[in-house]
Amino acid sequence: MEALEAEAKEKGTKYVMGILQRPGQLEKLDQYKLRVIRKKASVETQLKTAMQSQLDGVREGLKLLEVAQNDVKEIKSNMIWVKKSIQNIPDLLKKLQAVKEENMRHSQYETAKHNLKHIFNVPDIVKKTKNWIIEGKLLFAKQSLAELENSRDDLLFELHKLPHTSQADRIMLEMYFEEIGQLSDMIKKQVCLILSRTLNTVRKDPTIIVTALRIIEAEEKADAFHEMRRKQTNFCSAGRPKKWKAMALSVLEEAVSQRIEGTQTDERENHKMWLVRHLELTRLLILEDLRVVKTLCILCFPRSWNIVDTYVRMYHRCLSNHFKEIIQKGLIGNENVSLLSWCLNTYPGPELMSHPELKIDINQYEPLLPESLIDDLQQRYLSDVEANYVEWMKKTLEKEEEDWMKAMPLEDAGYYQSSAPDIVFQIVNQNLEVARTINQKLIDKVLLLSMEQTINFAKLYGEAILQLKNKHFVDRSQNPYYTQHMISIVNNCMQFREFAGRWKSDIRTKETVKVYEKLMQSYLEVRNESVKYLLTEAFRDLYLHFNDLFTPKWLTSSAPVDTICLTFEDYFQDYVHLTTENFEYVISFAQTHVAKCFIYKIMQGKISFGNYEERKEATNKIKTEILQIKSFFHRIAPNVKIDQNFDLIDPLVEIIRVQDPEMLLLDLHELVARFSDITETQLECLLMIRGDLKRSEVRDKVSYILSSRTNQPKDTLIKKSIFSFIGRGNVSMDWDAYWSEYLN
Repeated sequence: MEALEAEAKEKGTKYVMGILQRPGQLEKLDQYKLRVIRKKASVETQLKTAMQSQLDGVREGLKLLEVAQNDVKEIKSNMIWVKKSIQNIPDLLKKLQAVKEENMRHSQYETAKHNLKHIFNVPDIVKKTKNWIIEGKLLFAKQSLAELENSRDDLLFELHKLPHTSQADRIMLEMYFEEIGQLSDMIKKQVCLILSRTLNTVRKDPTIIVTALRIIEAEEKADAFHEMRRKQTNFCSAGRPKKWKAMALSVLEEAVSQRIEGTQTDERENHKMWLVRHLELTRLLILEDLRVVKTLCILCFPRSWNIVDTYVRMYHRCLSNHFKEIIQKGLIGNENVSLLSWCLNTYPGPELMSHPELKIDINQYEPLLPESLIDDLQQRYLSDVEANYVEWMKKTLEKEEEDWMKAMPLEDAGYYQSSAPDIVFQIVNQNLEVARTINQKLIDKVLLLSMEQTINFAKLYGEAILQLKNKHFVDRSQNPYYTQHMISIVNNCMQFREFAGRWKSDIRTKETVKVYEKLMQSYLEVRNESVKYLLTEAFRDLYLHFNDLFTPKWLTSSAPVDTICLTFEDYFQDYVHLTTENFEYVISFAQTHVAKCFIYKIMQGKISFGNYEERKEATNKIKTEILQIKSFFHRIAPNVKIDQNFDLIDPLVEIIRVQDPEMLLLDLHELVARFSDITETQLECLLMIRGDLKRSEVRDKVSYILSSRTNQPKDTLIKKSIFSFIGRGNVSMDWDAYWSEYLN
């Protein structure tokens, strides 16, 4: 207490010091004092209230403890009395044994008396019940059967309660009522027959269905009662449980299965579209049946049956099993995709389950076909598509080869082109359209397969074109329209690429992108090779004229170049039937080859000059003829850029013509700096053409010039020009090898 009092004084001192920090606050001292007095009175009141509340709670608790103590004493007294009373029960049981036996006999007599009417009239009741069943009065028959069953079960139950039941009595009683089982089976058969026709009967006379369902519900209640009694008394009623509801559902499902199978009116041998017809009839049947279920059956069946969902599940299971059987028997061709489309799109879509009158969410059920089976169907379809591709592309190629061999000109209108691209891509697009009716996964697979097969066709197409070219040049008279066919082939290749470009919007996977790029490259390569084969005919005709270039004969005649230009102009009259892109590529390819031929012939050095005037005359002739050729190509194809290899000829001509030795070294330096891949042999051949330098001088100049390469950056040294492909060894041999490779 002393500590608390000291603590209180300390807090009070601090409080006073806090409120009396300024002289002006002394004037309010009475107010502060009055405030503290009021606060103290309030706290004291709260303390008294709290103490009073605690005292009241303790007082109430003590009263409750006192009452509980009295209750415990009373219970203990009662328990002692019960214990003493229990000790007398065994003696009481013995005294009441006679009463118990008499009560049991009385119960048996009462049961027998109650069932006397049924016991003595069993044959008549059975006969009457059979007549009712035959007449279709099933409710009367069921009521009569129930009375017989109750009588039999009551009597058997009384036997069961006896401590020493006679098995002979039980057998005799069961035999006496054995016709009850026959009546039950007869009613069951009639109920099954009615339920098997539910969807038809409910439209005409729904009361028949209601009657059958009332009988089933009564039997279900009887099953429940007898099951409860079995658990309580261990007495099993004869023929129970009947489980007629399970039987009814089984009958309904069997009827559904038969209705689905009944829509298959054709076989593959009788009708090619048998499966499509079967699927459409199935769709119409299910749609109409479920309409009936939602509008009529739902009014007849008990709510506990949840008949709409029950029927949907039945149709779902039966369809699944039916389709599995069809798949197991084997599907061919588009039958696989027809079934896939129906299962994945038609069945869950607005044409059936999502129809406005049904609005059934099929996602709450298991898939109609398992994923593994869907994948298997897709794989079968892809295998059929692949086989069809191989067959059709083979036929298309054979048709192309037949057309190539026909001695008939192509139609002289517009661009030459065969039907091969249209046929191939029509087949591909048909398969893609079919795949689009399934899902994106199948579209990706079909597109990938289609592109792979189209790439294979490009390979076969290229091989066939090579055979055509080789066969033609054995005897050119056999195929007078070779040029027209090659023009058609070149156009076909680009047509293939154009058609393939339309698939780009369907490409979604990295694998497909790679195959697409390979496809485009494949037909570009075939096109390029075909252009080479196309120009081979012209260059074969011009070989001798190219061979005459830069020879003594050439110095005095313009015939070689004039013939080259005239021959090309003649061939280019046919080349106008190339598409613009292909025509420009042909012109570009021809330019490159002509430029290479000029450079080859210059480097061959078959003419040698004795003085500057001869070199000047020859180099002027070279420039004139190069200009003539460039002008010719520009006139034929003004939009095609002149091949840069023609520009390479000018520095070569300058090296041959230049007179000043210092300028010669400067020109050589420029040539080596510009074309870092030029070789020592090529430079020596070029300098020897001049005729004014000895071989030793040529070697010294070349060695000096080439020494400058060591100071050049590496990236300059690896650049390739035409010098990387011509005249790196013996130039004459390279010329023959070049023409041999090109023409053969």
